[in-house]
Amino acid sequence: MRTAVSFLIVAISGCGDGGGAVAASTSGTTGGGSTATVSTTGDTTATPSTSATGGTADSTGSTGGPDGGDGPWEPGTVYPSLPDPNPRGLLDLRGLMHTHSIYSHDACDETPEIDGEPNAQCYLDLRNALCQTRHDFVMFTDHPELFDRTEFPDTLLFDIDRGDVLLERDSEPVGNWSSCDGTPGPLVLAGTEGASMPVGLERHIADRTLYGEVTPEAIEAFKLEGAVSLLQHTEDWTVEQLETLPIDGFEMYNLHANTLLNLPAAVGLIAKLAEGGEGLPHPDLTIFPLWSEDARYLERWGTLLSHGTLRVTTAGTDAHRNTFMQELPDGERIDSYRRMMGWFSNHLLVAGARDGTWDDRDLKDALRSRRLYAAFEYLGYPKGFDAYVEAGDDVAEIGGEASFAAGPTIYAVAPTVRGLDPAATPPAVTLHVMRAIEGGFEEVHAGSDVLEYTPDTAGAYRVEVRIVPLHLTAYLGDYQDQASTPRPWIYANAFFIGP
Repeated sequence: MRTAVSFLIVAISGCGDGGGAVAASTSGTTGGGSTATVSTTGDTTATPSTSATGGTADSTGSTGGPDGGDGPWEPGTVYPSLPDPNPRGLLDLRGLMHTHSIYSHDACDETPEIDGEPNAQCYLDLRNALCQTRHDFVMFTDHPELFDRTEFPDTLLFDIDRGDVLLERDSEPVGNWSSCDGTPGPLVLAGTEGASMPVGLERHIADRTLYGEVTPEAIEAFKLEGAVSLLQHTEDWTVEQLETLPIDGFEMYNLHANTLLNLPAAVGLIAKLAEGGEGLPHPDLTIFPLWSEDARYLERWGTLLSHGTLRVTTAGTDAHRNTFMQELPDGERIDSYRRMMGWFSNHLLVAGARDGTWDDRDLKDALRSRRLYAAFEYLGYPKGFDAYVEAGDDVAEIGGEASFAAGPTIYAVAPTVRGLDPAATPPAVTLHVMRAIEGGFEEVHAGSDVLEYTPDTAGAYRVEVRIVPLHLTAYLGDYQDQASTPRPWIYANAFFIGP
């Protein structure tokens, strides 16, 4: 996030010292030394596990069992992805896109390096967060100022002393199967946020000056090196640019943009903290008063789809650990990597190998195919969500295409909150079918539990899940009245119903 926000908040609050780091120890360095590898050539897929199971959480967050078996969900509880595929055999893998490591010049309170070496404490916080948030993958997007002079596998945060295993292709590192105290962590991939935002780069491009350009030539250069070409901060782009540039997609939500949009609410939270913290929400629900739908994103997204342009849309965490350094009552800074990386994620529906394994190419294939939905897990982990289109004998997944002439029907199943405390007031969950129109979206159908809708015209349709989060009332302090208002829980990419 921009440093101006940080300076404003610090000036208002007068509290916090940039501390609150996660307590842990490390015995390695970033990169270097001998390497442990998983090699892939041709169409061979290799992966240590079907999903990341993460490590044991400490006082900064609790770790649930595979389906809440260790106790009811509450803010800060983290679950791994469920192992079973969806009814059509696709794995639901959860991860991050658009987040920054120590190889962004403005990360770590503007100090990613100390005396020419990576900021050890910030690196430790980041590595701990990779384990604590239990994602399956993390696609970093570091700024070019440091990224373009950092070589693979350092760009992948590879650390053999931690037990990391390189994913190699043609004897070159393309990913890092990170390790969490001996258990598999997320697959780490490299990318950059310069003029555009290619993710999943398998190596640096030959002309690294192109990281600072947003031209068709630069975008094609990224794709040649295996990247999926995205644009960040949708508020900064016109519909024409999103349509005409040869990109794969753009963001449907960005936390940085959302925070700037609701800066008065952020100032109010900091003021409460400065006055002793009375009335604050649970520390891991700090996002709750700040979150809102961004009309700029919805307008561009819907307009583009209504023109028949096929693009994937993603949710950007944009974590830098450089903005809100004040400590919350749990002793952890507001913008810690763990906290920000746990608030929401991108779910990719991945067609892995028959044995359930997958690698970076499977992730990127799902991303290019738009098989993605964003889930805002600060509201609870959704379980059981499904959406698809049946058209004759054909079935289209999220992001897929179907023929209007074949009589398509959209089906959706509402999720439940995974591990919901049976003593809590249950939330109200509803399903909504949104049709893309010039200027945004219009709702054409709604339901609960199970939804079935037959479109009356061709076009782009997406399924949205909304939740009235009554189960969070006790955690919201002075903001508990907001628990009675519905808000999006899941944004799914659109189905494209052609002629």
